[in-house]
Amino acid sequence: MAANRRNGMHPSEPGLVGVVSAAMALPRMSLPTVATVVAAVAALYFGREVFLPIAIALLLTFALAPLVSALKRVGIPRLPAVIASVLGAFTVLALFSFIVATQVSELAQNIPLYQSNILTKVRSLKETGVGGGVIARLSEAIERVGQELDRQETSPPAADQPRREPVPVEIIARERPLQVLQNLIGPLISPLASAGLIVVVVIFMLLEREDLRDRFIRLVGYGDLHRTTEALQDAGKRVGRYLLMQLVVNIVYAIPVTAGLWILGIPNALLWGLLALALRFVPYIGPIIGALLPLFLALAVAPGWSLVLWTAGLFVAMEMITGNVVEPWLYGSRTGLSPLAIIVAAIFWTWLWGPLGLVLSTPLTVCLVVLGRHVPQFEFLDVLFGNEPVLEPHARLYQRLLAGDPEEATDHAEEMLEEKYLFEFYDKVAIPALLLGEQDRVRGVMGDEQRRRVAASAQMLVANLDDSAREEAEEDDDPATVEPATADKYKDKDGDKQAQGEGEDDTELPDGTDMSVLCAGGRGELDDAAAAMLAQVLEVQGATVSKASFADMDPTGIRRLELDAVDTVVVGFLNRDSVKHARFLVRRLKRAKSALRVGIVFWSKDGDDKEAAVEMANDLNADFVAFGMAEAVLGALSSDPPVALKVAAKRRMRRRPRPAKKAPLAAAK
Repeated sequence: MAANRRNGMHPSEPGLVGVVSAAMALPRMSLPTVATVVAAVAALYFGREVFLPIAIALLLTFALAPLVSALKRVGIPRLPAVIASVLGAFTVLALFSFIVATQVSELAQNIPLYQSNILTKVRSLKETGVGGGVIARLSEAIERVGQELDRQETSPPAADQPRREPVPVEIIARERPLQVLQNLIGPLISPLASAGLIVVVVIFMLLEREDLRDRFIRLVGYGDLHRTTEALQDAGKRVGRYLLMQLVVNIVYAIPVTAGLWILGIPNALLWGLLALALRFVPYIGPIIGALLPLFLALAVAPGWSLVLWTAGLFVAMEMITGNVVEPWLYGSRTGLSPLAIIVAAIFWTWLWGPLGLVLSTPLTVCLVVLGRHVPQFEFLDVLFGNEPVLEPHARLYQRLLAGDPEEATDHAEEMLEEKYLFEFYDKVAIPALLLGEQDRVRGVMGDEQRRRVAASAQMLVANLDDSAREEAEEDDDPATVEPATADKYKDKDGDKQAQGEGEDDTELPDGTDMSVLCAGGRGELDDAAAAMLAQVLEVQGATVSKASFADMDPTGIRRLELDAVDTVVVGFLNRDSVKHARFLVRRLKRAKSALRVGIVFWSKDGDDKEAAVEMANDLNADFVAFGMAEAVLGALSSDPPVALKVAAKRRMRRRPRPAKKAPLAAAK
């Protein structure tokens, strides 16, 4: 029993169990069933003839809605504004298609002129190889494979039968004019019909936008109008801004490309500029495809290789400038998608809807992420595809400690220390992470080996942050300040308040020079890790700090502690139900040295309750009780005189009066 208590294995811990039960009772994200996902994907796949035009119309509606609103603000009525916007957009698309078709036709007529240059480069490649050249070898290998396949598929003729040469036959079909017209118009009917359907749907969506919004709210979010309205506004802003900014980026990219190709002498430079503009809507592979076609043409136009190199340099330079300067300047990562999500979405929508799905993959996935961000039933979409962290900082740190990876935990801590002080990181991230470990221990899901691994990783994290602590101690800036934890406000390193409450005065952390403090863990290895964090913060404040393990806090170990030069002893507990053990340690320590200040820290994520701290300090006979890092530092570096140890009133046993001795019997009469 004593060993269990020393290792933190408490037989009954109702307070922390209640906290754990409340945490486990929090609503969890519900994932859709496999049948639901399969049914939705099947509906999108088999109904693509219906859903694809509607999806294109919906995205165009998002893109044209700001233009319609701007025209209405000018004073144009809704119907003319909608018609003007839609006709203007589709006129631009039609003009774009006409220019591309004209340029392609001109290019097709000039291709035979480039045949000699292509043959010259092929011959030069053949001559560069050894023993016939690489291309010749590959050609011979392919030819031999083809001959072998033909030999297996075609049975050899009999030896006694002569081989007959095939007789060429030419079939001349006389088509009627109506059939010729049908063959020309037939392939165009489906695209034209889809385009007309999209135009009609876009017009009606823009005209009935408010009514459609109300119907959507009534269908999925009538019980929470605020959340549904916010989701619709967020989706409209994100998709509209993405399409508009992507168009601006592509235009900024296409104009220099067109001009550069024209200067280099690449034929049909306008065609390649327009294709580059359009293909950049396709994530990742679009710019590559847009660059390969001009490179192939540069290969065919000039007899040498310099034009190919200049063309490749032009595309590489423009891609670097656009990706690193223009895109972050205009919209950065406002789509809310992670890079991996963009790739996965491109693969999925391409498989689902073909090339058009690839073009629409990013804006469609943005809509799904917005839906998941605001509708609880679809929260998994935001978790899968969003770029926001899905774990709170303390949960993320605990996961790294649990996995035994202090290096990544250190990287995470150093990123936060660029904007926060060390005590803020420990108070808001590291200590709550250890509290999660204590909760797991209480629930019985953390074994001894896991507990020791988490504690060792936390100790390694503290050791890795020694350089950061030393740099912070050497700073000549104003001292770190913190407001009481009830206000939950701190100052960052630039002096800006991260305000979540107002009306509280800043409390300056005191200077610990010429003060000696001993930090000790209360009942387990995790408590030792928390004590090491407190010790490092006290060292930053200039105090002389020593550390003791929870194993040193037993009666025999306390006698061996060197307390002569120690002013204050601070004992920390991650378990709030360790009050009796804390009272025992306070009495033992004060008996070991009467002039010693003893403080108890019950680590808590919520911060300090001054009244509860004062009341608990009186009950424990401690000099102070704290619940957070800042309050622990204030108590440890306080110059208040130590509280005297209360002497327990002893019950005096009432002595019963002794019976009087009987006189000896008289001598026998």
